Amino acid sequence: MSEPLPVIVIGAGPVGLAAAAHLRERDLPARVLEQGATAGAAVRDWGHVRLFSPWSELVDPAARRLLEPTGWAAPDPERYPTGAGWAADYLQPLADALGVVEYDARVTGVARAGRDLVVDAGRDDAPYAVHVATPGGAEVVAARAVVDASGTWSTANPLGADGYPALGEVEHADRIAYRIPDLADPAARDRYAGKHVVVAGTGASAKTVLVALAALAQEAPGTRVSWLVRRPGLGHTFGGGAEDQLAARGALGDRARAAAQSDLVTTRTGFRAARVEADGDRLAVVAEDGQRVGQVDEVVVTTGFRPDLGFLSEVRLDLDPALQAPTRLAPLIDPNVHSCGTVYPHGAAELAQPEAGLYVVGMKSYGRAPTFLALTGFEQVRSVAATLAGDHEDAARVELVLPETGVCGGAGLFDEEESAASGGCCAPAQGEVLTVGSSRC
Repeated sequence: MSEPLPVIVIGAGPVGLAAAAHLRERDLPARVLEQGATAGAAVRDWGHVRLFSPWSELVDPAARRLLEPTGWAAPDPERYPTGAGWAADYLQPLADALGVVEYDARVTGVARAGRDLVVDAGRDDAPYAVHVATPGGAEVVAARAVVDASGTWSTANPLGADGYPALGEVEHADRIAYRIPDLADPAARDRYAGKHVVVAGTGASAKTVLVALAALAQEAPGTRVSWLVRRPGLGHTFGGGAEDQLAARGALGDRARAAAQSDLVTTRTGFRAARVEADGDRLAVVAEDGQRVGQVDEVVVTTGFRPDLGFLSEVRLDLDPALQAPTRLAPLIDPNVHSCGTVYPHGAAELAQPEAGLYVVGMKSYGRAPTFLALTGFEQVRSVAATLAGDHEDAARVELVLPETGVCGGAGLFDEEESAASGGCCAPAQGEVLTVGSSRC
């Protein structure tokens, strides 16, 4: 009797490793393919950033059950780790305990064996063919199912307001960063100290950068910040403060508000970037309406991320046309409607694709929507593993409420002030238990 085909999990991040732990509890063979050299490679890239949630909300239950017999010492549940701490103290030990993670294995394509996107005949019965690039060469792995937990870290959104790089953005890439700089690193500190820095974006990453640069400006004379905001006003940009059920997130908003109101930061609202051009030996950023910020030394773009769908081009997907998230999940997370952080229970049923056995989970499941929390992913993969094991009753038993930000209203408004259009869109569902999760930054 031949061995059963494995479930292929793409990505050894928090959600991918949790998926493998749940699959193991269901006695389903799995292989985790990670393009990096370590577990949590993407998390390590922002290792200097502290998470919003304590350790008590950053460890998947199945992962904990797997780790505890190995002698793993659970971190203090009340402490808030950095990304580096999360990777070193949890993700790598989990990957080691699982023993099924293959590093330097980049998935380049997912298909049905012998069938491209068009072919119907025999499609549902064909195994998956997962194309993988490794240091030893390319290979194709057969799989019974695929769980895509590859995240969105490698595909940051550009500065350009229309979703494409602004004119000149590529040409001036040496002065443009798309990640939160680690100002504790001497090289990064030298790059920004005493400089005019443009920060674009309004999410948690942008607020983190504002706070860090404002602190740097107090120590390094000449450091100043221009904050570019696409919306016509700041509205609920800083969140709910003390009303935020993630205390650290609320505190970040308060600190960012203080930074923005200081003399160190100049805020430009209604600024939809169209061009980056030379301004002598420096740069200028120009908006669609002609607004111009000149004599710029560095630009930090924190405008979010998007999913890489390229390696899924030969499988059939059902994604929302705007968010690029699974169609049944999209209405629950659409930032044009929701900003409270309340997401109604969802699992395998909402994540399933037209190809039986294919699931997009974790940060990638949110497509272009922000505010994904780790506990969301843990619950997603618990449900997916139950479905793959044929336990549909357990798969449907999904309980999830995300911590509210303390404000309600659409977050994607284009031409209106948020305060004029806010409504009670995000009342929590009845009968659900509040849990506190984590975001990636």
